Amino acid sequence: MARLTFVCFVAVFGIAAALPWNPVISKLEPGLRYQYVRASDGVPRLEDMWRTVGDLRDEPEYRPDVENVYHLFTRENPTVSQPLLLGSVNALRESNFDASRKTVVLVHGFQGDVVDPSNLVILPAVLQAADVNVFLVDWSAGAAGSYRSAVANVFASGESVGRFLNWLSAETGASAADLTLVGHSLGGQQVGVIGRSVDGDVGHIASLDPAYPGFVRNTERLKPTDALYTEVIHTDVGLRGYPEPLGDVDFYPNGGNKMPGCPGAECSHDRAYFYYAESVVSGGFTGTLCRSHIFAISGQCDSDVTLDMGGLDAKIGFTPGSYYLETNAGQPFSKN
Repeated sequence: MARLTFVCFVAVFGIAAALPWNPVISKLEPGLRYQYVRASDGVPRLEDMWRTVGDLRDEPEYRPDVENVYHLFTRENPTVSQPLLLGSVNALRESNFDASRKTVVLVHGFQGDVVDPSNLVILPAVLQAADVNVFLVDWSAGAAGSYRSAVANVFASGESVGRFLNWLSAETGASAADLTLVGHSLGGQQVGVIGRSVDGDVGHIASLDPAYPGFVRNTERLKPTDALYTEVIHTDVGLRGYPEPLGDVDFYPNGGNKMPGCPGAECSHDRAYFYYAESVVSGGFTGTLCRSHIFAISGQCDSDVTLDMGGLDAKIGFTPGSYYLETNAGQPFSKN
């Protein structure tokens, strides 16, 4: 009997030893396990797109309600932020926030922070164009680490930003209709989560080359219903940027990839926020309606329907669909 028990123990031990010590529990996307993604510093990184048991142990806990910081800029403080946290009533009362003005919320991407390049380009353009409140959402505690964990944190952060904006509205009377949410890359997906987490209808979403890796099968990606008007600018389709339409209106400058003047995909991915910043200040980008996004990507669009790309205000009386336009290789990027 003792020998039988020993034999059984050896057999069970042998089976256990043959099992992977760190089993995969989920796959972020179909296809290759290791894929290149790009952080805000412009450096491509080979990232593991599969999640293992070990990741649950190694990934730090992300608590967006206490770790997200909201840096307020206005024309009264255009270069030095007034940082706020969810529930910081005294700091809000002492800040330059004015509920009678529109509010623009900027959301960075993977491994970004408050000084993300997209923020440095868009913030001065917005304050030059309009007397508004601007919040830079610093969700760097959630955007750091692996790309896989950052994708998961997009949703936790977006819901938390929604709670912040709901709190802001309760304290000041600010209206959801006066909100413009602007996000780049992972931030371009997060603005959708924010929009559907806010009480009331957000007025306007501008998603700038929203992230593709991690969202191929993700049903919670950006949707047209996340705001009263949702606009997307695609500049690196099928690589870092999502290729298919996600908004009420989707612009495909130069067919959505290989932007003029860009040596590679990293530059094309960033062009979206340069185009948006220029559109806010001077407008000028006029797209032509296409029969589908496939025609927009191929540049075969000859409709009489046109629409201006970008800007701070939601479009009124627009025709939904995919639009094509061409840009210059350098600033000014608009050909109009």
